[in-house]
Amino acid sequence: MAIVSFLAVALFVTAPLWLNLDHELRDDPQDQAFFEWMLAHGARVLTDGVYPFFSDRMNYPDGVNMMANTSALAVSLPLTPITLLFGPHVAFNVFLTGALALTGSSWYLVLARYLVSSRLAAWVGALFCTFAPSMISHAAGHPNIVSQFLIPLIIWRTLELRVPGRAMRNGLLLGGLLIWQAFINLEILFMTAVGLGVFCAVMAVVRRKGHRGEVFAFLRGLGVAAASALAALAYPLSVQFFGPQSYAGLSEYVRSFGADLGSFTAYSTHSVAGNSSVPLVLAQNPSEQNAFFGWGLVVLFFGLILWLRRSAAVLTLGFLAVLFAAMSLGPHIVLNGVDTGIPGIWAFLHHLPVLNSAVPTRWAMAIAPVVGIVLALGCQRAADLIETQPHTRGPVRVAMVTAVAMALVPLVPIQLASVPMEPVPAFVTSGAWKQFVDDEHTVVTLPLPDSNYPDPLRWSAYTGQDMRIAGAYALLPNQNPQDPGDHTAAFAPPWRPTSGLMASIRQGNPTPEVTDARREMTLADLRYWRAGVVVLTPQTRDIEMLRTMSDLVGFRPVWNGGVWVWDVRSLVDDPDAVIVASDRG
Repeated sequence: MAIVSFLAVALFVTAPLWLNLDHELRDDPQDQAFFEWMLAHGARVLTDGVYPFFSDRMNYPDGVNMMANTSALAVSLPLTPITLLFGPHVAFNVFLTGALALTGSSWYLVLARYLVSSRLAAWVGALFCTFAPSMISHAAGHPNIVSQFLIPLIIWRTLELRVPGRAMRNGLLLGGLLIWQAFINLEILFMTAVGLGVFCAVMAVVRRKGHRGEVFAFLRGLGVAAASALAALAYPLSVQFFGPQSYAGLSEYVRSFGADLGSFTAYSTHSVAGNSSVPLVLAQNPSEQNAFFGWGLVVLFFGLILWLRRSAAVLTLGFLAVLFAAMSLGPHIVLNGVDTGIPGIWAFLHHLPVLNSAVPTRWAMAIAPVVGIVLALGCQRAADLIETQPHTRGPVRVAMVTAVAMALVPLVPIQLASVPMEPVPAFVTSGAWKQFVDDEHTVVTLPLPDSNYPDPLRWSAYTGQDMRIAGAYALLPNQNPQDPGDHTAAFAPPWRPTSGLMASIRQGNPTPEVTDARREMTLADLRYWRAGVVVLTPQTRDIEMLRTMSDLVGFRPVWNGGVWVWDVRSLVDDPDAVIVASDRG
């Protein structure tokens, strides 16, 4: 029944996507389109045998480093049958719903079989670990982040390394889990490794006298796990950090995304007690509400730490929660939207390799499993008191149920918000695009895909990535001519005259005069992208973009399959072709 309950809650949370298959996530549609494209990539790896760690189906000709862009191959490959049968849009729903349900089931099984004997205690802990506000926040666009079903198993197998005589078996089991998780999300794996490292180091010191052989057994098993994982991941990680389109950490702007100190006692917009206006002040966006635990849970958590203080493991978990909270505050501590001017500990860490690829506010997300484990231990302690001291049964039961209810009921998740999505145009679904595009040409959309216009990623995914597109919404190395040494990540390809012009027009800026110089730059861009066709869908300021593009290429488009189409192959393929200004009359 516990496992059924996790599936039921997961279906409840994602129901708007299942009941309206023509809808997309309201808060983060760009990441949904991105992961639909990644699901299509995983299917293409299996069906066409393409190289899994790099793709030129987006951002042609430079392409995209798939290892540096959370391609989630460990999920997209198994979901290939669903992607092929029902399309990447449905596969995304399966990805997201399955991630939540499996994560809850995994936490429950590990807690119930390894940590506590009370199934109710295990269920309460697993329920929070899975449906904490931070998890529901990321469910609104980041299924790879909420795919944490391996994390409880990694924790369990790591703690099992201390068992003597099983170094090879335990090490290989852990190594296999680490490899699997690396192809889902490395950020979550890294946070787990930091938490486990601190916990195991503290416990090794605490238990050093009574359990002398544990440390050596643990280190032997850890060596086997590390060797096996590194052997399998050495090449993929070399592609991620040194391969084409790799980057050197996130930008300074993203590395400053810290959790607001006031958010820890606030309620997320994804909780029943949430206020829709709060995250506008306390979080960077709706998907990054990582620290919204509410006053009730904060009081209960530290109350449980105090109640269970005789346990070194519980005190260490409390320390971990405080450490993760401090790291999540970012380089500068902010309180209720106001910079206090006090530097956080992240100010001394975010320049370090590996850490420079972490978003600081997400360290608060790592607190949720700690809280869930402490909740399970607290419920187990209450159950033990009821069993061993019958005369306290009534008061203990009432106190525990009341405390847990007051802390968790306000955090009950609401359904993910969805909105109607723009349908894939008939130009794509009918295959009309094929007469313009082949292995030597791409589709150029107006504007080119970015975080504000991710629709072309969904078009490419719909075709199984047979349709190659220029532009991208992905993490790509920054190429700033004014700072050639800057190789941090950007969320879009380097600026080009035509892509910049169309994005500016769509944002509402005045349309500039089209000159011969601009036409030459447009021709150079189209040749760079190997454009076969330029398309424009009905959208905001489409008429302005249509007129400008017609002036830039020297002819009007035709209406084909719900889009305006400029066939530019003659301009791109003929090196001597020039654009002649047309009279728009």
